[in-house]
Amino acid sequence: MSLRAGLIGTITSDTILYDDGRSFRSLGGVLYQAAVFCGLGLETSLFTNCGEALRQEVEALTRDWPSLRREGIGWVPGPGHRVELRYSDRLKEREEVLLSAVPPLEPSAALAEASGLGMLLLVFNSGFDLELSAWRRIAAAARCPVWLDVHSLVLAPKTGSHREYVALADWREWMGGVSYLQANRQEVASLLGHPERWPEEGEYPGFWRDCFDLGIRAVFVTLGKEGVLVAAPGGVRPVRAPAVSAVVDTTGCGDVFAASTLVRMAAGADVFSAAAEGASLASAAAGVAGVRATFELVRRSRLTAAAPL
Repeated sequence: MSLRAGLIGTITSDTILYDDGRSFRSLGGVLYQAAVFCGLGLETSLFTNCGEALRQEVEALTRDWPSLRREGIGWVPGPGHRVELRYSDRLKEREEVLLSAVPPLEPSAALAEASGLGMLLLVFNSGFDLELSAWRRIAAAARCPVWLDVHSLVLAPKTGSHREYVALADWREWMGGVSYLQANRQEVASLLGHPERWPEEGEYPGFWRDCFDLGIRAVFVTLGKEGVLVAAPGGVRPVRAPAVSAVVDTTGCGDVFAASTLVRMAAGADVFSAAAEGASLASAAAGVAGVRATFELVRRSRLTAAAPL
């Protein structure tokens, strides 16, 4: 595929914690989507801020990604965006503690390239990756399908303690120019104004209508092990993926789903079949840990695919 992908988000340094005492640290954030795009061989322009302290590690990790364009990476002083992520069976969603952050991205590099992109994905890894005014300028300049992953946009903007989910009253303002919206159930609850409880079944039809009225072509609600609920003007369908034999780490699975589904749609697949392929790759990604392993998994899937991109 000759289309060029644009990718906006934040490079993070993640410490993953489990109740059984396991823990490990790795780079993450927007690098998961970059691993998918580059693993599939797409020329990828990455627009992000990253702490200077992480520079050598990031450069070493991505050294063998020949299709990654790094001109849009802004190296900023300090330790970078560092988080602790805790997974537990007792939690509906993982818990996040933000230890340090980087400033929002200055949009000039993304604006300069927006009109020449074949697809654009924005993921909120920090919640303050990009100011609303900057995003509206970028989305207006883009001439391609645009995917927005809500993710940390609905987390309280604080450091040093658990970041609780908050209502996002202005969420519709973020949707101008967005083609595809991704959120999990907890994030949808924040968009609906009640982060304290997941949406009831009867609330979804109104949410779909609001999204379609804003020009969104499809909404993808990720459901963890249950798969993805895909809503488009033509209907609503659940999409399930094969269970992985042994779950190693679920960090980044939603990112793998987003990037791979967007690529499949850009290649001509309908939203439901693209989501099924994206969910399948995301399920496989739960069987590995870290960005490097994700890149290798995606690269192998590309080499062995019956229908190459």
